[in-house]
Amino acid sequence: MLAGPTTNQPFSLNDIFQWEVRTWSRAYPMWSKALGSVVGGERRALALGERDGGLSLLLAQHGFTTLCSDLGGPTDAARELHERHGVESLVSYASIDALAINQSDCTFDVVAFKSMIGALGSKEKQARALHEMHRVLKPGGILLFAENLQGSAVHQTLRKRYVRWSSYWRYLDARSDMDLFSDFTNVVARTTGLLASLGRSQSQRDLLARVDGLLAPFILKGWRTVVFGVAMK
Repeated sequence: MLAGPTTNQPFSLNDIFQWEVRTWSRAYPMWSKALGSVVGGERRALALGERDGGLSLLLAQHGFTTLCSDLGGPTDAARELHERHGVESLVSYASIDALAINQSDCTFDVVAFKSMIGALGSKEKQARALHEMHRVLKPGGILLFAENLQGSAVHQTLRKRYVRWSSYWRYLDARSDMDLFSDFTNVVARTTGLLASLGRSQSQRDLLARVDGLLAPFILKGWRTVVFGVAMK
């Protein structure tokens, strides 16, 4: 049986994953099981690139004392989210640059990010950020990650035309970029997504994600749009 939240507060994948939820929330069973395996000690967690605080909610609901961070600090919506779910006593807030995490070595049991390192713009910076995450993890600590993939040629063309941040975002290649996690001793990764990212509304993306689920055995790995997983220090 997979581990679930340790609090009695209402649980919502929408509040945790926040956009294209059906696609990105496919990470939840793996992540929840990994969080359930962390026992003893202070159970401290760091969530990076948080903005509206979704991953911090996930971590706090699993009983972790969580530092919710973003480059310019999380939004007021993050605080409101945590208060609404009754986990505010477990969450603190900070401005943190993933390229130079202002925390001591071996501080956290868990570090988590979602759709963040693409914004760093280069593989060199992405590698530096992952090295920093590895540094602040305790021995045996885990990294929860989910990131955008390049997808098919169609995805790449449409992004150049319609996605305003595509000029600087570096999408990962699931076949050639897993070396970014070379600091870690064990990495388990899965890929998902194809059509859902093309939806123009939440309802369209949800419907297309259902279709993606049916097509999953037939979707080429190089066409998929999301990679997620768990890495251990």
